[in-house]
Order: sequence, then C-alpha cells, then structure tokens
Amino acid sequence: MDESNNLSKSVIFPKGKRITNDHFIGAVWLEMLVANDSTFLCPIGNVTFEPGARNNWHTHPGGQILLVTGGKGYYQEEGKPVRMLQEGDVVKIRPDVKHWHGSAPDSWFTHIAISTNPQRGEAIWLEPVTDEVYNGNTL
Repeated sequence: MDESNNLSKSVIFPKGKRITNDHFIGAVWLEMLVANDSTFLCPIGNVTFEPGARNNWHTHPGGQILLVTGGKGYYQEEGKPVRMLQEGDVVKIRPDVKHWHGSAPDSWFTHIAISTNPQRGEAIWLEPVTDEVYNGNTL
C-alpha cells in the first residue's frame, strides 16, 4: 500500500467526527482540539480529508493558519496557482482571502486548522470548487 494513502502511522490527533454539511466535496472529519471560548480565543481543529476531498471556496474574516501533519494536499487562493502541500508545510491565510484546501486525488491529507482573530466572525462559505479548478486546469 502506498504510504500516502495510509496515515495510520503518522496520526497524532483523533480523526474526529465526519462533517455532514454541504461545504465539502468528499468525506472530511473534524476533531476540535481547542474550542472557541472566551479564555483562549483561538479555535484549533484537526481536519482529515479522504483522497480527492476538498472544501468549498471560503474566507475567514480573522484569517487562518494551516499546519500540515500528514499526506498530500492542495491549497489555492483566488487568482493564484494551486500549491501542493505536504507534511511540515505551514500556510498563513490573511483575513478575507478567498481560498480552498483539500487532499490530492491519490492521498489522504490532514492538517491542524487554527482560526485567528475569531472575534471578527466565522468562516464565510462560498461556491464549491469545480473539478476543473481542483484538477488545476483553470481558476
């Protein structure tokens, strides 16, 4: 078995519960590691994507930081090329930047998502990422 399709040896945090909203294509799981509360003001979640899964285009009013912990994935900001992500990569997403992220077609992908400045509001979910955009053909 291709190791990129088996994260069992590198999983640090629990996979969590499957996300059941319509902001994702494919199966995605979330385990909140730090809740959004009035003490820490820094929600942190472990997000796991099955191969080929991705979230919709979205923005974060307060920004976001992604810490890649396993597998291979993609990240793209509107108007920029798709960026390949792998274990150890850090993505700093400025407030209100339209973007998406998810796994490569042939690999599981997991990252820690840190919501920065959460008092500015929750994520604003937009349209799904088309297969054409996901496959890197156009934006």
